[in-house]
Amino acid sequence: MIRWFIVIFLALVLISWFSPLLQKLGFGKLPGDLRFRLFGRDWFIPVTTTILLSFVASLIARLV
Repeated sequence: MIRWFIVIFLALVLISWFSPLLQKLGFGKLPGDLRFRLFGRDWFIPVTTTILLSFVASLIARLV
């Protein structure tokens, strides 16, 4: 169970780093991706994008 938390955390970090590139591709604007402003800072939590990219990665892993 702890492995999944680590994997999800790392996926969220990577997606937030690559969010400008992913936004150009259409990711990050999906329903379920959270954007809000708190304490003068913009926060982005890509829940739906993370699930979608994890699904694609698992499909690729099963095919290989």
